[in-house]
Amino acid sequence: MDRLNYINSGNADYINSLYEAYKQDPESVDYGWQKFFEGFEFNINTNATGTAASTAAPGVDDKTYDHFLKEIKVLNMIDGYRSRGHLFAKTNPVRERRHYYPGKELETFGLSEADLDTVFNSGVEVGLGAAKLSDIRQLLEDTYCRAIGAEYRYIRNPIKIKWFEDRMEKNRNTPSFTIDEKKSMLNKLNEAVTFENFLGTKFLGQKRFSLEGAEALIPSMDSVIKKGADLGIEEFIIGMAHRGRLNVLTNIMEKTYKEVFSEFEGKNFDSESPFGGDVKYHLGFSTDVITSNGKKVHLSLCPNPSHLEAVDPVVEGITRSKIDFKYNGDHSKIAPILIHGDASVAGQGIVYEVLQMEKLDGYRTGGTIHLVINNQIGFTTNYKDARSSTYCTDVAKTVLSPVFHVNGDDVEALAYVVNLAMEYRQVFNEDVFIDILCYRRYGHNEADEPKFTQPLLYKAIEAHANPLKIYNQKLIDEGSIDANYLKGVEKAFKDELQQKLDESKAEDRFTDTIAMFEGAWSGLHLASHKEFVKAIDTSVPEEELLAIGNKLTTLPADMEFFKKIEKLFEDRKIMVNQTKVFDWAMGELLAYGTLLKEGYPLRLSGEDVKRGTFSHRHAVLTLADSEDEYTPLATIETEAKLSIYNSLLSEYGVLGFEYGYALANPNALTIWEAQFGDFFNGAQIIVDQYIASAETKWQRGNGLVMLLPHGYEGQGPEHSSARVERFMELCADDNIQVANCTTPANFFHILRRQMHRDFRKPLIIFTPKSLLRSPKCVSPIEDFTNGKFHELIDDVYADPKKVKRVLLCTGKVYYDLLDKQLADKRKDVAIVRVEQLYPTPVTQILKIKAKYEKATEFIWVQEEPENMGAWPYICRKFHNDTVINLNVISRNEGSSTATGFAKQHAAQQAYIVSKAFEAPAGKVVKEAIKKTTKKMADAGAD
Repeated sequence: MDRLNYINSGNADYINSLYEAYKQDPESVDYGWQKFFEGFEFNINTNATGTAASTAAPGVDDKTYDHFLKEIKVLNMIDGYRSRGHLFAKTNPVRERRHYYPGKELETFGLSEADLDTVFNSGVEVGLGAAKLSDIRQLLEDTYCRAIGAEYRYIRNPIKIKWFEDRMEKNRNTPSFTIDEKKSMLNKLNEAVTFENFLGTKFLGQKRFSLEGAEALIPSMDSVIKKGADLGIEEFIIGMAHRGRLNVLTNIMEKTYKEVFSEFEGKNFDSESPFGGDVKYHLGFSTDVITSNGKKVHLSLCPNPSHLEAVDPVVEGITRSKIDFKYNGDHSKIAPILIHGDASVAGQGIVYEVLQMEKLDGYRTGGTIHLVINNQIGFTTNYKDARSSTYCTDVAKTVLSPVFHVNGDDVEALAYVVNLAMEYRQVFNEDVFIDILCYRRYGHNEADEPKFTQPLLYKAIEAHANPLKIYNQKLIDEGSIDANYLKGVEKAFKDELQQKLDESKAEDRFTDTIAMFEGAWSGLHLASHKEFVKAIDTSVPEEELLAIGNKLTTLPADMEFFKKIEKLFEDRKIMVNQTKVFDWAMGELLAYGTLLKEGYPLRLSGEDVKRGTFSHRHAVLTLADSEDEYTPLATIETEAKLSIYNSLLSEYGVLGFEYGYALANPNALTIWEAQFGDFFNGAQIIVDQYIASAETKWQRGNGLVMLLPHGYEGQGPEHSSARVERFMELCADDNIQVANCTTPANFFHILRRQMHRDFRKPLIIFTPKSLLRSPKCVSPIEDFTNGKFHELIDDVYADPKKVKRVLLCTGKVYYDLLDKQLADKRKDVAIVRVEQLYPTPVTQILKIKAKYEKATEFIWVQEEPENMGAWPYICRKFHNDTVINLNVISRNEGSSTATGFAKQHAAQQAYIVSKAFEAPAGKVVKEAIKKTTKKMADAGAD
């Protein structure tokens, strides 16, 4: 059986089953099918001859039966247009579309031109009732094969499919706007086109990453914001790369033209400012706008580096944070808009990570509007070399998001689609993709020559009118405007731009600044270095600490837990009520509990954070007899929101999301934990472009905490190092905090300090693995009820009068050194822990130098290879210093972080510890001389 017969056979079986159901109960099938079968039975009753052919049903003649089969073929055609019509839509303004087989010819569906005047009851399926085949086909052509290509049939929810078909087929995907609305779109299109032309002529040779060729984005953005406001949205969070950003900033965000011109003139530079700034097409902006129908909407455009899609998870995190704290969980009040490029949306894995977040409880934002500026080229790479998929948006299908492909020259079609997408988002709270087929009029950065690599494409682009001319002519032809309307609008806008340029040139320096501490940030400020290193009292009264501890260790009697969990919580209760000595997990949970009690919200996410990768935290418990969960922290009496989520297996996406979450709510303790610290490098872009540099580039603070398990325990190269060196090389200008705590109490205090300061800085903490169950890594209750975080912890065992060698270290290696010190009773070697690597406690280190005045050797000891860990940074700070000359003991430099062989690891670790406690060099030489002299004497030598 050939392919068409197979398809027809499948549909025949389906229709037969529907018909049988209809005969039993007409109400059991869709209304359209009811009308179809009514017409079918009417034909039977009026045409039957009483003699049935062998292939027909009893009582049905050959003619009627043949017509019935053709009805099925018409239904096949309807289904074909709905499923594949997008492949034949006229969506590409400058190129011939690829040809697809089978096509949409009547023969594809077993029909012919001779059937065009035949009336088919299948017309009920598209809302026409009984209709000629020509009318049915014309409706399908109009709906699915003009300027809009719709992909939605893969959605597995028939209600959503029906939702689209009802709306699209009813009006044939044909926009219907009033003359005033059309003029508004023309005006916005004029702003987009004229602004780009103005920049191109006034600032020759300067990069602007113009929107030319895709200017229809501006009226479409205007439409989606207006439509969203009509549907109850009060705020949009927008993320986009650099192409077209200046146009969006001015013509959508209402950033003043004068300010943009001042940036081109370089007048926003302040030599006395501590901020390094960024290029103008990376900057963010926030504003309130009033839509044309009088609704106020807050817009935020997030700053973004040249890493294109890196902003996507940040936008989603900001949106979720505002949903949680500003809109009381209501997704319908705020929406994210992500503007992609065709090459990046297809090529960047972060897009997939973000899509996978959307329907997860911890990351849901109620649906995102995705607008793709499809220039059909990536820098100089042709789309055929940029992806394997048919469309750049095919990643959307992985999460069953509908996709619309729209001709970028048809501004009304685009406005119509974004309105439809906005409505779908509000109804179903899901993502929608809109692929705007357009072009890039010039090279990648205006100075580039695109004909080097795409001569034919750019020959076509040169001859192609811009969207403004095309739309203006359309409105003139249909009589909506006269031939002079645009000329007046264009002149008025050019005059306005020239006036703002003249004003910007007349000023010495542009003085407007971005409000860094608006909204939730009020009451917070940028910290001076003196404030940054100032000690903060983070102690908690014993009575309060124990009360919280008892809540955290008491399991409800009416719930059944695993025996190991019950034993674990019994041990924790003993810590609280008997020993009053706490391990790492209790120190951490007490930090969270006390902050919640004080009214600080807590959000903790990452892979397996509920239990903890190393089964130490157990912040959320799963009951033994069900999948229900119990969260001890939720028993604390507080109005603060508590959120603990196991994340999807993502670092890049989730870390970006949590960064955005913390950005929008600095009063929540937002924590991301890596499963192993080694894996954070999957999110290195977020660390480099946001966490370490956003304050310097964009004047945007953040208090995100990163927990990165780190330590050398023989687990191999991928389970040892959180790459301390990478964070240390990013440290400057008091931008971040980097710590490696060795006690539960110090961990407790540094977490509490993060919220008790009146400023926010990212905090990176290297956390333990093997130490989580070490009987030595514990803290007595007085370390929690008194004091603060200690940036440096001095030796309590060594004798300052005898110390000849001072070992400085950080993290787990301290306990290995301590074991050796105690075993050998070495009072002459002091071990000093540097708990905060940055800001480095230089003053305290110098005090240590003064305290051990007889010490002749100061050595940095680390587990990591010499070219890794903190040493490269410490060496730069102290090596050959006139006051303290540090040397190093470490593993040999290496290209891999650690060995994969347990025996080799043990030997290396033993060497480091042994080397650290060798006798001073002078004593070794004297002993060697004595031994040599004795040997010579015994041999009778002179």
